[in-house]
Amino acid sequence: MKVLLVNGSPNSKGCTATALSIVEEQLNKDSIDTETIHVGNKAIRGCIGCRKCFETGKCVFDDYVNEVKNLFAECDGMVIGSPVYYASANGTLISFLDRLFYSNFSVEKTMKVGAAVVSARRAGTTATFDELNKYFTINSMPIASSQYWNMVHGYTPEDVYADKEGCQIMRTLGKNMAFLMKSIEYGKELFGLPEKEQPTFTNFSRPDLLAD
Repeated sequence: MKVLLVNGSPNSKGCTATALSIVEEQLNKDSIDTETIHVGNKAIRGCIGCRKCFETGKCVFDDYVNEVKNLFAECDGMVIGSPVYYASANGTLISFLDRLFYSNFSVEKTMKVGAAVVSARRAGTTATFDELNKYFTINSMPIASSQYWNMVHGYTPEDVYADKEGCQIMRTLGKNMAFLMKSIEYGKELFGLPEKEQPTFTNFSRPDLLAD
């Protein structure tokens, strides 16, 4: 089993990377393979809603988003890590996630386990945490949790290691995620994936009220 860890910080050895490394170390201890990618330092533009991916199966902008498609398809779990910028995730990371999840509609995401990890000097962590978790909940991806919200605090990696509670939260997250992934894999062997209904899309325009 494998987890893809996504570092949304432009700093590949900063606070966010440090938090992710603690999660990764625990996952490895629990016999889960891992791979970490760094997207915060990439030139990634946002989705333009052209829907060309519906025809081609990939994003019209042929950049790092398309390169990650196979990793996304093959992983059993994903941890998304982001620094906090203005009480929100890194903009490059959001552009990456919007396009990765939207253009890969054909990738089976049901029961892939997701987790969000956020890093801040002081504040904005809960808003960012909520923002990242929405990518999982719209795709039938169970969320791995910890003993507290998945956040660390500090301005440097040394500060993060000094955040003893934050480090413990990351270790607990790794343990819980490994257990959840193994449990889901066991359930798939016994019962298979939940049966999917044909998607129903509802909007609230009233054609019967529109003028001819």
